[in-house]
Formats: sequence, C-alpha cells, structure tokens
Amino acid sequence: MVEKDPYLPTDAEAIRLARSVLRTARFGALATLDPADGAPVATRVAVATHMDGTPLILISSLSAHRQAIEADPRCSLLVGEPGKGDPLAHPRLTIKARAERLMRGTPLHDHARRRYLNRHPKAQLYADFADFAFFHLLPDTGLLNGGFARAYRLSQEELVLPGPLEPYLEVEQSAIEHMNADHADAVENYAIHFAGAKPGKWKLTGIDPEGIDLSKGDDVQRIFFDQPLTDASKLRPALVGLAKRARES
Repeated sequence: MVEKDPYLPTDAEAIRLARSVLRTARFGALATLDPADGAPVATRVAVATHMDGTPLILISSLSAHRQAIEADPRCSLLVGEPGKGDPLAHPRLTIKARAERLMRGTPLHDHARRRYLNRHPKAQLYADFADFAFFHLLPDTGLLNGGFARAYRLSQEELVLPGPLEPYLEVEQSAIEHMNADHADAVENYAIHFAGAKPGKWKLTGIDPEGIDLSKGDDVQRIFFDQPLTDASKLRPALVGLAKRARES
C-alpha cells in the first residue's frame, strides 16, 4: 500500500505565505547541534531578514547557540506567531539552513546591521559589542504548515528573492527615513487599509521588490505590492500608489 504524500503541491499562495511568515517574524526558535555530544538544542533568538528574505540573527559568543553554529553551521529555524486560540492552527515555517558569520566592515554586514536595527531598534545598545556578531542563516529547504492539512515543502528559490538587489539597497534606507519622517500618516494608512491593523504610530522598517514591512511595538505587518518591482526607479511610484489607494478607501 502506497502512503499518501502529506505535503501539498507548492503554489504561489504557499510561497507568499511562507515569505510573509518569515518577513514578519520578530523571534524564532533556533535549533543547533551541541558540540559536546551532538544532541539538538533549541534556543530563542530575535530575527530580521536581509532584503532577499534570508534570516538574520545577532548573537553573543557567550551563548550556547553561537558556540554550536561555530562548531557546526547546520541549523534550523522555526518562525510563526501562535496568535489566539489553538497555536497549531496558525501558520509556521521551519527552515533548514547553514549559519554564516558576517564580517564587520563588509557591505553585507552593514546591510544586515541596518535592517536588523530597523526591526529591533533596542539592539542598538549592544549590537556593536565585541562579543556580538551578525549571522545569516542561508536556507536550504523549508517546511510550511499553513494550518490543518496545509503542509508544503519549499526550495531555497521559493524562500528568498533572486538578485541583483543592489539598486534597491542603495535607496531603501533613505526611502524608509523619508516616509517615517514626512509621511507618517501614509505609513499608518498602509497598516490600517492593507493589513487590517489598528491605528497607531506605525513605522516602515523594510522595503524590497515584493513589498514593505511595518511595525508598531510588537506588532509587525507585511504588505505585498500588486506586482513585484522590476526596477528600483519604480519604488517611489509604488509607495505613492499604495498611499493613494489607502487614502481613498
């Protein structure tokens, strides 16, 4: 008797859900291998993402998981907010990955630091301490559970955005600062109209070709553009278009 495959065919909706779960994660469970005995160890870490969606963590050399990934970079990250009611009814994503340290003074490190601190501004207090370092978790495969009987396998290509992303990186931070300083009302309207969020002091924390990330305290929302951007010059019109639609609603 052939057993039925419990995983559904991966479609565009599953890919968008997986990317949304990852983009909106503030914390996750990081599983590593204890160098002392090889046993798995799970710890909680704060999470952000590169522009392409690759997870970012900031960890101290004094932590057990830092020592573990430096001995063996293989790891797994579970993200997904449990929400109200049955926690198993809410979407969650597990990524099998390889941890890689980002060396200070490199563009990749600076990009990671900027985006991480946009998501976790309080980490500014210790991000530059000598014993702390940024790591990105390079995805291999992913397992998405979108709720009861909605399980999917995802490839690396389905989890992260393709490059090149340098043109977007060059304009991202200035656009974020401009929107938060001069168009806070538009940012709030984004959250209310497109994410069904409550009013408040929402901040734009990240921009990429697929959409934008917003936060208000512990609440994080992901808003996708109608179509992924094909050129960085289309970023401003896309933000203006979102603001107009939100205002007119």
